[in-house]
Amino acid sequence: MNSEPATPAMTGLILAGGRASRMQHRDKGLMQLDGRALIEHVIARLVPQVATVAINANRNLNDYARFGFPVWQDQGFGPDADQFQGPLAGVQTALNHCTTPYLLTVPCDSPFLPENLAHRLMSGLKEQNAQIAVAATGDPKDPRLQPVFCLMPASCLKQVQEYFQSGGRRMDGWYRNLRVARVYFPDDAEFKNINTLNELQECATKQVAHQTEK
Repeated sequence: MNSEPATPAMTGLILAGGRASRMQHRDKGLMQLDGRALIEHVIARLVPQVATVAINANRNLNDYARFGFPVWQDQGFGPDADQFQGPLAGVQTALNHCTTPYLLTVPCDSPFLPENLAHRLMSGLKEQNAQIAVAATGDPKDPRLQPVFCLMPASCLKQVQEYFQSGGRRMDGWYRNLRVARVYFPDDAEFKNINTLNELQECATKQVAHQTEK
């Protein structure tokens, strides 16, 4: 288990506001894995790392509220499904609500996220004298960024708003003009996204097999 203390200056935001088209438009965060909603697995790993947690969601708001954390809906969200504008819309909303100096973002469909994510990203931010920190995995010589796993100061709201208002929607687009700390994590599996019903079933099968081996 993670032995690092929670970071008091940090809000952990769980992004659950997407349309989940590859999950047949089912609400991914509420899908079950090993008897618990995917978001519950994320909460269990994130809560010990940060001062406070919030959830970004655009539907099933009452279901998300039952987990006991603030639920922030995308600004300007309406009944038209075309208004699902991606995770960056959730980041913009969260930065408007954030009361801590830093915001850490993670997706609701990554139940195995690192238990030292917050500590590692904050360390990378400071050591590299960067403006934001992003997790990276894969080949250490040519790592692949995981832009939804991102630590940023709350003061980044202006950059996010300007990028969003210009029509940009990519999580890896808004910070191109900022100093980015790329923090390498050697275990790709910790960043596994569950995007489809087949992937959910595969993970459930592996969980059962793992428990049987114990």
